[in-house]
Amino acid sequence: MREHTITALWEEIPDDADDLDVVGGAFRVYLCPCGKQLPDRTAAELHAMETDQCTTCLGSGSEQIVPGYAQPCTACAGSGRRRAQLQWQLAYAEAETTITVEIVRTLIAPLSGPFRLSEVADTVRDVLGLPVGRLPVGPRVRDILRSLEAAGELVMVSAPDELLRGTSVVLYRDPSWEHVRA
Repeated sequence: MREHTITALWEEIPDDADDLDVVGGAFRVYLCPCGKQLPDRTAAELHAMETDQCTTCLGSGSEQIVPGYAQPCTACAGSGRRRAQLQWQLAYAEAETTITVEIVRTLIAPLSGPFRLSEVADTVRDVLGLPVGRLPVGPRVRDILRSLEAAGELVMVSAPDELLRGTSVVLYRDPSWEHVRA
């Protein structure tokens, strides 16, 4: 597997670059030690899939979000392997059917002040009787809270933990939300 670990190198990023393009991989060059031509992110992901590597981190075990900031790959738990990624995707799909918007909405309804992602995820885990590590509860709850925020039901009240590219690409480790007051 290591003979096909794909390396993503950053090209020069113009100051006026669209931040979604930066995070999405537009300013990267992809190289594989086997010599296969990888002109873009799609080709790199396809090659990673063909060589049984994670299509998110391309086999490296870490995700480079922007130049100078990397984190362990959440899709494969830092293993770089496709099997771990597929297991996570299946677990997330199960979490989507188990942890519904209605359940989270019901659990946060009585909260009057700010509440943290970790607190809501722990409550969901307890209420549903889910053992730790069984399902990706935190990521599912985060996605539900973000969707409620987008729908105008919640407002995020946390400051970013890190600014990765000015104020347009930011990192929240355990954000807080509160209900929008009517």
